[in-house]
Amino acid sequence: MRTRRAAPPVPVRKNQRHLTRAERRRFVEAVLELKRRGEYDEFVRMHAEFSVTDAEYRPRPAHMTPSFFPWHRVYLIEFERSLQRIDPAVTVPYWDWTTDNTPAAALWGDDFLGGDGRLGDRQVMDGPFAHRHGNWRITSGIIDGRYLTRSFGRFGLPTKEDVDRALQEPVYDTAPWNSTSRTGFRNHIEGWSAGGPQRWRNHNRVHRWIGGSMVGVTSPNDPVFWLHHSFIDLLWNRWQRAHPKAGYLPREPLPRSDPQHGRVFAFDEPMPPWGARPSELMDHRGLYRYA
Repeated sequence: MRTRRAAPPVPVRKNQRHLTRAERRRFVEAVLELKRRGEYDEFVRMHAEFSVTDAEYRPRPAHMTPSFFPWHRVYLIEFERSLQRIDPAVTVPYWDWTTDNTPAAALWGDDFLGGDGRLGDRQVMDGPFAHRHGNWRITSGIIDGRYLTRSFGRFGLPTKEDVDRALQEPVYDTAPWNSTSRTGFRNHIEGWSAGGPQRWRNHNRVHRWIGGSMVGVTSPNDPVFWLHHSFIDLLWNRWQRAHPKAGYLPREPLPRSDPQHGRVFAFDEPMPPWGARPSELMDHRGLYRYA
């Protein structure tokens, strides 16, 4: 009689504040090795290539679009798998910025991601990703030079109340399916609005709070990008559980008469560069889970 081989355990993404010292070290070492191999910079370039704005008349898979969540889900999966080819025990932790919301939070420690940039040039001087240690040279930056930069606190981080308001949205996304969508969970979390003190919300506000390398399309140059988007992915999961009958929108490809025809991705349309469809990314439980 044949015995069935047990399925491999599903990787667990943990809150960064609950990582052991050894887990932090292993994550850092895997990221640095990915950088040495040249693979990390390919992820940065990919994000820059597919971060298309409303004003551009071409397909828009990553930002200002309904596929914001599924595109970044597969992007994180591919990154996590690259780390696991170096160290199978590594997963991408998440940063709950509604709780760990000060520069004193553990993730900014010298043994993990390093802290704020210095005055003047905003260069990060501590931690394993500081340029002066020789391990982290920026090669695909648009605004900054060759080193990691941060400038904490120009905007306050989002609160639990901000997130709760987004999670209460009953519909996934709404026309015109871009940065001007006034309702819908996607844009409430992605965080585009029409100006004023609340111009940047939730996801966008976190990028702005960190500042430096995290502002702009090459934001994965800062390794905190992955922890931030791991939490964004978790928030999508929470919204799905809170609204089990509300699915991804638009469900069908938009008609040619719609200004967004050919620019946004419906439920079953393949997203570049992988050809993955939003419909294939609605449930992550077979791939990883959150602690």
